Amino acid sequence: MKNQTKIPQVVIIGAGFGGLKAARNLADAPVHVTLVDRNNYHLFQPLLYQVATAGVAPEEIAYPVRAVFRRQRNLDFQLAQVRRVDLEHCKLVTDQGELGYDYLILAAGGRTNFFGMDSLERNAFDLKELGDAVAIRNHVLRLFERAALEPDDAARQAMLTFVVAGGGPTGVESAGALSELIRLVLSKDFPRLKVSQARVLLLEAADRLLPAMAAELSDETVRALREKGVDVRFGAAVASFDGQKITLQDGQAIPTRTLIWAAGVRAAALVETLGIPLARQGRAPVAPTLQLPDHPEVFVIGDAAYLEDRSGKALPMVAPVATQQADAATANLRALLTGKPLHAFRYRDPGSMATIGRNRAVAQIGPLKLRGFIAWAAWLFVHLMKIVGFRNRLAVLLNWAWDYLFYDRAVRLIGGPEFEPEKAALR
Repeated sequence: MKNQTKIPQVVIIGAGFGGLKAARNLADAPVHVTLVDRNNYHLFQPLLYQVATAGVAPEEIAYPVRAVFRRQRNLDFQLAQVRRVDLEHCKLVTDQGELGYDYLILAAGGRTNFFGMDSLERNAFDLKELGDAVAIRNHVLRLFERAALEPDDAARQAMLTFVVAGGGPTGVESAGALSELIRLVLSKDFPRLKVSQARVLLLEAADRLLPAMAAELSDETVRALREKGVDVRFGAAVASFDGQKITLQDGQAIPTRTLIWAAGVRAAALVETLGIPLARQGRAPVAPTLQLPDHPEVFVIGDAAYLEDRSGKALPMVAPVATQQADAATANLRALLTGKPLHAFRYRDPGSMATIGRNRAVAQIGPLKLRGFIAWAAWLFVHLMKIVGFRNRLAVLLNWAWDYLFYDRAVRLIGGPEFEPEKAALR
């Protein structure tokens, strides 16, 4: 039963790209908005890999939610972990109690998909949260400190072998940045260590990188990574990882202490509490208006939503989809309030980009294909402008400039235990 309040109560779950945009869109709507998130900050996830590779500090890609909405009078923020969505009674069950709603926008985002491989979930690093990125940074730097003292060649080689699984943008960017951190920075920090022994491997189960881009850009990405010292391997499907070695499905073993898993994503676990049949990747099937079937008061957007394009292909789990769906969902919510017809969502693909390290990137925007320095400059500008907060933009820009001019990374610190998950303990 819906709340019998005078002003409609709209609850938004998640302060990611979709949730943030939806909340902003309702600033002048005749509703009261409650934005709920388990963190008190908005995270710019595309730069998590730069935190992991000591390029920027965690606080430079996160911005307090309350500061974002300081002037929005119809919004309250609630720091809470949503445990369950009760569709029948129009309420959320959180770790801070229950919260009723008249309308719900579920923008809970996604999580890493380990495809049921328990050994990977226990021992591999993923890259979805600030804690993940800081844990990787700490882990890599600690391994170099240990390797500097390790007398056994085989043990030292395993410590200095870093593996990234997944040939999408996250995997490509992580592998490139990690290789540059080692070759350009840590080689100077550890002059008595044979840093030439260090290896960065990028494993891809399929036969190409960046499958969403044109084949020529995929080939350019492979060339650029190999020029930067990354060992790119195709047809390399991971079967298990015990923290000491990776075993591939063909039986090959790779001794290593580090596996960064960037090979899959699925909807947040909260979606499973809806009590409805789910689509691939644990996503909730929605109507073209982004509403849940049989629950027109509930909109699902972003990684949590499953919707196909005109060709029958599922929309990708990327930020532009989430922000465009936020626009469509809030427009349809306003239509519900005024009794006007709702409109089906149509995704407009803005293109895709991936950086491959210093001066190298690829980008595809419609028929336009960019590579090299031009694509890299475009990538820098686009990402810089999308970071929330002028101070954060300035801090990131200064770190990028320092890195570019002096071949140095500004945040080579081992610390931040408040962000470090259990799996990040030094192996």
